[in-house]
Amino acid sequence: MQYTDWGERASRWSGIRSGTVDVHGTKVHYLVTDRTRTPEVPVHLLVPNPANSASNWLDVLGELRPHAYAMAVDLPGTIAGHTGLPNRRAAGIETNALFLRDFADVLHLDRVVLHGWSAGGMVALLFADQAPERVAGLVLVAPALPPPVSDGEARLWRTLGPAGLAVVAPIARALLRVSGRRLLAAQLRVLNDPASIAGSSWNAGGDLTRMSPEIADLMRDEMAAVAPARLANVVTVYASLMSLMFVRRRRVLEAMRRVASPTLLVCGDEDRLTPRASIDDWTTQRPDWNLTVLHHAGHAPPFETPAAYARTVIDWCGPRVHDG
Repeated sequence: MQYTDWGERASRWSGIRSGTVDVHGTKVHYLVTDRTRTPEVPVHLLVPNPANSASNWLDVLGELRPHAYAMAVDLPGTIAGHTGLPNRRAAGIETNALFLRDFADVLHLDRVVLHGWSAGGMVALLFADQAPERVAGLVLVAPALPPPVSDGEARLWRTLGPAGLAVVAPIARALLRVSGRRLLAAQLRVLNDPASIAGSSWNAGGDLTRMSPEIADLMRDEMAAVAPARLANVVTVYASLMSLMFVRRRRVLEAMRRVASPTLLVCGDEDRLTPRASIDDWTTQRPDWNLTVLHHAGHAPPFETPAAYARTVIDWCGPRVHDG
């Protein structure tokens, strides 16, 4: 969905509008606040999980709006957004990182505070590695990054992982062609009753009943409009993510070591997808990264605690980032 002012949809989103821009022939949708943009202050650029849409950030954009010029982008491959997909490979993580740089070029985003949520955290990290001069601050929200593995596990993934992913991806696409409608219906049932997620396979920790009614209603409407054929994009996203987390993990580990931007790691203390062992491993590799753990939050702090999340980022940025 797109609105000239999202206040038409919900008053809490007043001053946020939809925009479109052409990026190398692809029509790209994004959300942006109406706060005046000033050259000396970085833009907050919010990256969702590539399989989801920019609208997942609406509550956070509403919280950031009084303090910052902020935008969220629909990446190629989103199942509920409005950005085109030039080809199936364009939904992959590394391709999305390159796309993000092109998007920033078109909108002249020379200096950004870059937020990346879940698999979007991987996209944001790779962008920060590719264009360090453009990232004033990097915020990784429950990011999907390589977990700690033993040497034996790493060898097994390097040996068998490529073939395994090559086999699993087309099978998953075939299964989605058959069961896509049922999966979308199941997701809608969860959105209709968020409390039911606690005992289901969709449970990523935390309490999604804390979502605002407005974001829950929007997600239901977006999910109801998804064409089952678009679910194939999710396979591309997660096959590329698994490859980077386990098979070609050195690519990401090197990016983690190189990234020069001040970095804030935001996690929920009830997150079932980002285990504490991974967080401890990342902060051991990068002790200079700041860690904030949001209490009673799972894998979705921007849904569950958007005000606390936005305040955490604003306080962390402070003069250290905004004064360059």
